[in-house]
Amino acid sequence: QVHVVESGGGLVQPGGSMRLSCAASGSIYEIPAMGWYRQAPGEQRSLVARINRAGDTDYADSVKGRFTISRDSARIAVYLQMNTLKPEDTAIYYCNVFQVGVDYWGQGTQVTVSS
Repeated sequence: QVHVVESGGGLVQPGGSMRLSCAASGSIYEIPAMGWYRQAPGEQRSLVARINRAGDTDYADSVKGRFTISRDSARIAVYLQMNTLKPEDTAIYYCNVFQVGVDYWGQGTQVTVSS
């Protein structure tokens, strides 16, 4: 079993910045692919950013140039630096760990962008 925990959400004003953190523990057999997804009320969960074992990254078009995903492989952790935040970035952000064909999810952290 893999345990995934996010932290760092909260309230921020438009144009502000926020950093989310995610750490995975448990039955980690190799450096997994990890990523961030988000879900706003009434919408489906969608990809924000992800990073594979080789360190290649992929971003949703709506966050390119504003968000940066990075990882600490030694700690099996991933981070999401979010800059120039917009009200439409408001959502619950979930960390994903993909290992051996299985998705593991954290409990989610609320990010609210509002003045």
